[in-house]
Amino acid sequence: MKLAGKTAIITGGGRDIGAACAKKLASEGANVAISYFESSKGADSVVADIEAAGGKAIAVQADLNEQSGVDKLVGATVEAFGGVDVLVNNAGGIVARKTMAEMDVAFWNKVMTLNLTSTFMMTKACLEHMEKGVIVNIASQAARDGGGPGSLAYATSKGAVMTMTRGLAKELGPNVRVNAMCPGMIDTDFHNIHTPDAGRRGFEAAAPMKRQGVVEDAANLALFLACDDSAFITGTNMDLNGGMLFS
Repeated sequence: MKLAGKTAIITGGGRDIGAACAKKLASEGANVAISYFESSKGADSVVADIEAAGGKAIAVQADLNEQSGVDKLVGATVEAFGGVDVLVNNAGGIVARKTMAEMDVAFWNKVMTLNLTSTFMMTKACLEHMEKGVIVNIASQAARDGGGPGSLAYATSKGAVMTMTRGLAKELGPNVRVNAMCPGMIDTDFHNIHTPDAGRRGFEAAAPMKRQGVVEDAANLALFLACDDSAFITGTNMDLNGGMLFS
C-alpha cells in the first residue's frame, strides 16, 4: 500500500483518466475525493467501485472555474478525511477546436480558466492543508508540440501548466513535490469528441508502440508520481505518448 493513510484529491475524477487515477490511488490505500461538474453518474460509480474494494471515497459537485467551487471541494475533503496529501489536477479540456481567427477573447479566457487558473486555485487551496505532499498536474503533448489543428488556446494553457509545475517545484521543495504528466493520444472521450477517427488510426500506425494509450497507462504514471517511488523527482513534465514525441 504505497499511499496508506494518505488523502488524495482528483479533480474531474468521474471519467476517463481522472476515474482511472482515483481507482488506482485508492487501490494503494489513499482516501480519495473526486470532483465532478454536472452529472454525478460517473463520479458515483467511481466511488461505488472504490468502496466495493474496501476503500474510502467521496464525490463532490464543484465548478472549479470559480473560487467557491474550489473551496467547496477542498473543504469537503478536509472535513471527510482530515487533510490533503496528494492533489491530481486533472480537470480541464479543449472546449472546441478554433483557430486564432475564429477565437474571441471570451473563448480564450474560458480555456485559460478551465486549464490554468483552476489549477492555480486548486493548488493554492490545497497547500493550506498540505504540510508535506505531492502535486501531479495534467499537461499535454500539445504543450510540447503546439497541438493539432484548432488547439492553440488549449496547447498554450497546457504549456503554462508545465511552466507552473517547474516554478512550483522550486518554490515548494523540499516538503511538496510537483510534477506533471504530458499525455498524448489516450483513448478517452476527449479524443472521441475532438479527434477524427482517421487521425487516431494514423497515430496507431505511426507510433513506435503501435497503439493508443489507455487510461490505465496514465493512472500508473500518476501513482508513480504520487508515491515515494518518485521521492527524488520534482519539477518534471513526463511524456506519455507511446514514443510519438521525445523531449
